[in-house]
Amino acid sequence: MPNKNENELLKQIEELKNEIKKLKSRKKYGLVWEEKEEQVVLDCQNKLPILKEVKSKAINTDKDKPVNILIEGDNYHSLSVLNYTHKEKIDVIYIDPPYNTGAKDWKYNNDYVDGNDAYRHSKWISMMSNRLQIAKNLLKKDGILICAIDENEFNRLGLLIEEIFANNELHCITIVHNPRGIQGKNFSYTHEYAFFSLPNGIKSIAHRKISKKEIVWRNLRDNGGGSLRVNAKNCFYPMIIENNKIIGFGDVVPNDKHPKKQTVKINNQYFVYPIDSKGIERKWRYARQSVEQIKDLLRAKKTRGGYEIELGKDFGTVRTVWQDSRYDANEYGTKLVHALVPNTHFDFPKSVYNVYDCIAPILYNKKDAIILDFFAGSGTTGHAVSILNKEDNGNRKFILCTNNENNISVDVCYPRIKSVIKGVDTHKDITGIKSNLRYYKTDFVDTDHINKITDEGKIKLSYQAGEMIALRENVLEETEKNDWWQIFQDDKQVLAIYFKEDKSKLQKLVDKLNKNNTKIILYIFSWGKNEYKNEFHDYKNIRVEDIPEPILEVYKEINKL
Repeated sequence: MPNKNENELLKQIEELKNEIKKLKSRKKYGLVWEEKEEQVVLDCQNKLPILKEVKSKAINTDKDKPVNILIEGDNYHSLSVLNYTHKEKIDVIYIDPPYNTGAKDWKYNNDYVDGNDAYRHSKWISMMSNRLQIAKNLLKKDGILICAIDENEFNRLGLLIEEIFANNELHCITIVHNPRGIQGKNFSYTHEYAFFSLPNGIKSIAHRKISKKEIVWRNLRDNGGGSLRVNAKNCFYPMIIENNKIIGFGDVVPNDKHPKKQTVKINNQYFVYPIDSKGIERKWRYARQSVEQIKDLLRAKKTRGGYEIELGKDFGTVRTVWQDSRYDANEYGTKLVHALVPNTHFDFPKSVYNVYDCIAPILYNKKDAIILDFFAGSGTTGHAVSILNKEDNGNRKFILCTNNENNISVDVCYPRIKSVIKGVDTHKDITGIKSNLRYYKTDFVDTDHINKITDEGKIKLSYQAGEMIALRENVLEETEKNDWWQIFQDDKQVLAIYFKEDKSKLQKLVDKLNKNNTKIILYIFSWGKNEYKNEFHDYKNIRVEDIPEPILEVYKEINKL
């Protein structure tokens, strides 16, 4: 016979069973799918992703221009590396993932997924979840995710983004990208979508540029209540016009001075005051100390009695439905790629202006931003960033990650970016944009399981992590490598990686580096953490970091996800 304690335990077990039954029968809100193991994810449990530069593909045009990055390899592996090199450094992630149309347009575990696959949607969600989970770590606190999609996975993607970016606000934009339409079962689809995941409580979207025909002009002179001169003394001053153009602004008129009329001619110039048709002295909408900031938005309009001053803003609030001929994926996607990379083929590239208008309102005031696209395809995002830099002399950088399925990286993406940098005669307005490019491939250091890395594995990683450490520190030019150390250098700083457990030559390396009296970043092999942090504290210009433990910590954290 069971004793009292045993009866109590059995009772608790029965209660737990009943509770589990209730939980199983209860409807869950949110996205539920059949998890599918992905080989590229499993690979990272016993292989450590690294980068190897393809130096023959480097493009150097101007050392003062941005250095952009193109990474060839599975984007899960690229994102794993970027979690070490660029954690919380990315301003905008823009991606255009496969749309899972059922037309064998993407692979899962090296097999094309078609419309008859019973797990088609689960595979797609698993693939996206794996990447969005680790991509989230790369965004700054005010960073933004933009993800393009069509009707095939629209609903599921929205729920997935809500789940992963739970503290963000989510907006969906409709973009007419194919005015001719694509025939569906019942409707002809002319549009697709872009999800914007924005941090809560932050004004992230600035404005959109609008065409000249959309500009609404209105008089700069104020009217209605509170529009009189006495309501704002700094808003009563003359606009100076010559040859029908505004060339400057006069000083604020003293209170006891009153112009005889609205437009006063002095020699070849006209001085226009905010006086209305009834002779009432009013005020301009902008004070004298701020009007010069909007000079380019003003125009002088000739009238019978002189001139009126009008304000026309060439920007407006970003709307949720976008319809413009420049979003046409055929004209500014397919045909543009063919023009920049002749004799090539790429299915369904985005219009470069579609991507431009997605990222530009976020980046107008961020001229040093970093933009990541880990479904880079034909390189449209890199092209869009370059166009924006050309327009406002920005220094934004892009990181493009793409596999080389059907040679897309070497035959399409890289040549397109090269054409954007070098220039194409037929598209001079959107090519010939000076910048620099570094080309990397993902590679691996084989080891035991990520949680049981041998000493040999740690040493191998330290020897082969040089390029990814250089990318992390943004010191990319290798100047020396031997069995003991590797050195990278630019005009401002030098980066050195000391590989050996044997520290007998470490001081020799430090003395060598210190001769230039420049900023030094020194990575030292260590079995643990912070073992050498204070080793060179007397050197004010040296910052010491460990390898390989910080890299391993990143990869272990990714595997937990």
